Amino acid sequence: MAIQTKLAMTVADYLEWEERQELKHEYIDGEIIEMTSGTRIHSRLIVNLTLAMGRQLENSDYVIHSNHLRVRIDQTRYVYPDLSVVLGRELMEDERELTLLNPIFVVEVTSPSSDRRDRVDKRDYYFAVPSIEAYLIIDQDRVRADFYTRAEARWLLQEYSSLDDVIPLPMLNCELPLAVIYRGVASEQA
Repeated sequence: MAIQTKLAMTVADYLEWEERQELKHEYIDGEIIEMTSGTRIHSRLIVNLTLAMGRQLENSDYVIHSNHLRVRIDQTRYVYPDLSVVLGRELMEDERELTLLNPIFVVEVTSPSSDRRDRVDKRDYYFAVPSIEAYLIIDQDRVRADFYTRAEARWLLQEYSSLDDVIPLPMLNCELPLAVIYRGVASEQA
């Protein structure tokens, strides 16, 4: 969720300033972007995703993180995915463990204010992170998932739009049924 822009500042200033803020802010090339709070449906979709993945990844080397952990895209870009997954040990940029460097899987749940940003800008940012093998976009307003996977030097897109669809996540050795992701909210999206 996003989007209110603030004045430009350096990366060092942003990182120091961000620790003192109640709300989260992303940092893109000097621009500060305030993250807005989510809706009930947005929250429900993230919880459904986390529970579904958590059950399957329990007792594995995969670690799921919520949107409270920032991900560094590069030297001048920091974002907060709605969900991220690491295989093995998390590599952190800082001693305070606020910025993750090595997610292999990231998820964004769209909102009216973030839809374009999630589908275009953040997609391109995530594609630039060498550790990321897959990017999943879950639509808040209808049953739809766009699943991007890295395939050598390019990215492949698979679209899912039926509650009968199951998204295979081979990089995590699990799968996500859309019926589980949209449990409790699909009927509100007709």
